Amino acid sequence: MRKFQTLVAAAVAATLLAGCGGQAATPAASGGPSTAPAGGSGETLVVYTNSNGEGRGDWLTAKAAGAGFKIEIVGAGGADATNKLIAEKNNPIADVAFGLNNMYFSQIKAEGVLEPYEPAWAGDVDPELADGEAYWPLVKQAILLGYNSDKFSKEAAPQDWTDLWTKDEFKARYERVTGLGTATAQLVFAGILSRYRDDSGDLGISDEGWKQVEQYFQNGSPAVAKTDLFARIASGEVDMGQMPSSIIADREKSFNVNVETVIPSVGVPLAVEQIALVKGTKKKEQAQKFIDWFGSAEVQGEFAQQFNSMPVNEAAQAKANPDVVDFFADLKQQDIDWEFVQENMGAWVEKIELEYMT
Repeated sequence: MRKFQTLVAAAVAATLLAGCGGQAATPAASGGPSTAPAGGSGETLVVYTNSNGEGRGDWLTAKAAGAGFKIEIVGAGGADATNKLIAEKNNPIADVAFGLNNMYFSQIKAEGVLEPYEPAWAGDVDPELADGEAYWPLVKQAILLGYNSDKFSKEAAPQDWTDLWTKDEFKARYERVTGLGTATAQLVFAGILSRYRDDSGDLGISDEGWKQVEQYFQNGSPAVAKTDLFARIASGEVDMGQMPSSIIADREKSFNVNVETVIPSVGVPLAVEQIALVKGTKKKEQAQKFIDWFGSAEVQGEFAQQFNSMPVNEAAQAKANPDVVDFFADLKQQDIDWEFVQENMGAWVEKIELEYMT
């Protein structure tokens, strides 16, 4: 466990979880000029994303306008955005998609939804994080268990997710999800179920693994619609729950709470948010220019400063908050077989929703 301290972002918290979608963002006032690749065709690009919360959508719309792009942000949870892109593949509405992690984009690519494109900044990112063909990495996001550090010391706090439902002092004190349509929720379960892989078990998971899922739902406090986890922590209703790394500093300020995070011995799931060109777009050239602009070191550096994100673009990392860079440098990533997860996640979600999510 360690404190994840970052400088506070300027935007006010707007949705339940960063990187987990929200309503379509409304166009904001034009931002300042950029020396990064610019647009200028006057066409409106439709951009699907699950990373429009915390003011990201408004910020991006304004910055893009300042660079000569007109964009319409359409926000949805990671799984929902994935399903929408696949459903529309024969008559695409989106021109660009970003924010989804590689697990989602690999599904989308397999369905023939993406048009291969190599951005101008492709050489500035770790090739191991990229598909190398159809989708390219923008931001790293750690999926964490956070707790109220004013109530629990490091020694008294949970050491792992499984402590939440196996130790009496944490039962009913953690928020558990009521839906699995977000990237964050699915990654939490990917991290838990991967520990109990059993090729002869139900959907590749041992009976003990499914028992852990059952106990998670039986002993947690259900999330409350339109009520932020940090608001519930501030009121004392719960003490802990899931959270992506980039939201913590802003939520602490907004809700006047102090949060520390749990780093289990196995590590934490790491999401790498990507960007891609949608196949069939009638604005291909403009969409490619937008991808070149948004993923550039300049824009990603500004995005990192504004939202405490960890850019994948190596040149942009110099502009990121030093505490964020240090956090990721020391972070232990959980070793997860993402191919195994991708193959089974749909069936896992269906089983969990039908059998355990009551």
